[in-house]
Amino acid sequence: MSSASSADTSSTEQGAEPAAEPGARRGRLTAAAVVAGVEGLALVAGGLYLLVTSLTHTSGDLTSALMGGATLIALGLIPLAAARGLLRRRSWSRGPAVITQILALPVAWQLLQANSVMIPAGIALAALAVTGLVVLVNPATTEALGIKRPGQGNA
Repeated sequence: MSSASSADTSSTEQGAEPAAEPGARRGRLTAAAVVAGVEGLALVAGGLYLLVTSLTHTSGDLTSALMGGATLIALGLIPLAAARGLLRRRSWSRGPAVITQILALPVAWQLLQANSVMIPAGIALAALAVTGLVVLVNPATTEALGIKRPGQGNA
């Protein structure tokens, strides 16, 4: 029985979640990871689409299309890495995830300004970005990631 209590103590010392609300914290981290993952997968898919269409169609500037596709794939890897970090409760993952959400908002705004089928995509992206930001800045999420709030100190 003492080994179980020492295991509980060591997990608490290593920054594991306290007994209060562990499911809610895991749920918030999972939600944030899902949002970042969906955005990352969408960027990678868009990049792959650009690469494939630029290689299969002869019209347009091949170099620009290839660079655009490669850039989208590279940008998609950032939120995918952040999603993995959030699932593993790594404190570094919050920064890239928050930046991704902030950068998604102007993109969503531009999609909403279009008079086309892109309006639903803009609505979906805006909903994802706002949801992601709300979940990521939640105090329980920052606590679950082991991030200290200003004025909390190292105590």
